[in-house]
Amino acid sequence: MSKNEVIVRFEDVSFEHGPNKPILKEVGFSVRRGMKITLMGQNGAGKSTIFGLITGEYKPEEGDIHTTPKLTVATARQVIPRSQMDLTVRRFFESCFSEKIYDIDPRIDEVLEVVNLKAAHDKIIKTFSGGQQARLLLASALIQNPDLLLLDEPTNNLDKEGIARLTQFLVDYNKTCIVISHDAEFLNAFTHGVLYLDVFTRKVEQYAGNYFDVVKEISARIEKENRKNAQLAKEIQENKDKANFFAHKGGQMRLVAKKMRDKAEELEEEIVDVRKEDKAIRPFVIPSQFASPGSDPEIIGEVLNISSCVAVKNHKPVTRKVGISLKRNQHLFLAGPNGIGKSTLLESIANGTAKGAKITPGVRVGYYRQDFSTLDFEDTVRESLMAVMEKKVEETLRATAAGFLIGPELINVKIGKLSEGQKGLVAFARLVLQKPGLLILDEPTNHMNFRHLPVIAAALDKYDGAMILVSHVKEFVNQIRVDEVLDLGKKED
Repeated sequence: MSKNEVIVRFEDVSFEHGPNKPILKEVGFSVRRGMKITLMGQNGAGKSTIFGLITGEYKPEEGDIHTTPKLTVATARQVIPRSQMDLTVRRFFESCFSEKIYDIDPRIDEVLEVVNLKAAHDKIIKTFSGGQQARLLLASALIQNPDLLLLDEPTNNLDKEGIARLTQFLVDYNKTCIVISHDAEFLNAFTHGVLYLDVFTRKVEQYAGNYFDVVKEISARIEKENRKNAQLAKEIQENKDKANFFAHKGGQMRLVAKKMRDKAEELEEEIVDVRKEDKAIRPFVIPSQFASPGSDPEIIGEVLNISSCVAVKNHKPVTRKVGISLKRNQHLFLAGPNGIGKSTLLESIANGTAKGAKITPGVRVGYYRQDFSTLDFEDTVRESLMAVMEKKVEETLRATAAGFLIGPELINVKIGKLSEGQKGLVAFARLVLQKPGLLILDEPTNHMNFRHLPVIAAALDKYDGAMILVSHVKEFVNQIRVDEVLDLGKKED
């Protein structure tokens, strides 16, 4: 097998999710054996669809996808199917293979080590936290040791040590890998090249080099194309102005005018489709229900009181006493390793079932869940946003949505049809329109384009209601004011 052998080749591939959602237009690129490639593009551009085309889940409308015979492909999906929730860890990993694997236990231990997860092989999948399930999904792709490994946002739900281990695994991996990720440092550690899917032209551009070099190259190319287009636009206008001038002279001058118009048309054809830079969302404010003068005067002082909480230690729930009183404009950071019960605690506070936590009556709760289960996937984006508005003003809804890159083309699309990143943007737009008094955020950076993260951090930093935040991304948390920390993993004094 040649190291330079092309194992996947897209040839003039076009694909659309229905007539109103074109994804790819006459796309061509190739992947050679042993390459480690980043697949880049804006939220909703169709990166996960390219994975689906490689695995055969989708078929192209036009063009061909060539793969080498007997190529084995494994992909880390984003959600464990419900049908597998009652399986044990061992059965879950056995289901990754079409034939019986006799040394499955040591293999399971090896991949769980890579994703930094300790788990008994007879433990049931549904008893794991959301973050732990995401690690199991990643491990289920790694255990197959495929010729081509497809990873979709693999660093979501990994802590610093987990990211370091995965990075080393990919550096050492001697086969081929394509990764979708927004984590620039992670990508730069092992990337040989970039496939850039442009959401505007629907083309894929292929670049060689490490991630930071490619980003620089793309920026330089955009600048050069913008300069060229500006020059062409100037020449086109000059020719049109001259054509108009000579056209009024009559006689022979009309021929000159026609030549000028033809020249202007030729130049217009030379204008290149500039790949627009990835847009970041607009700076935004999440207004709290206390923000307007004279609003909710009955809620004075405490917004949330946490007297006790439950943490999972050695697979058993342990109740511990805490004394936390959150008032307006106070931010609490909830820390602790995966599986200790952070998401469970947030959910119980949000839905009012936490025995040791009490929200002051009248306080509106804005809850951002990492699995987006607070969103109804059958709602359109417009219906989802309208549902949280006290005063239902269409203009306000659309203006807010536009700030989160949700334009007219998405406003009537069902939530379930959006990419994970777009669902996250809808969830933030809902918080802006809801104006909560207590904001609960569970891993709000997952699936987000890294360009959006500083904007989101700035909005959370300025939020003047009470807030509880869970995030494993240290650089993100460092940009947000934190007044108090509750560490579920800390031993009691």
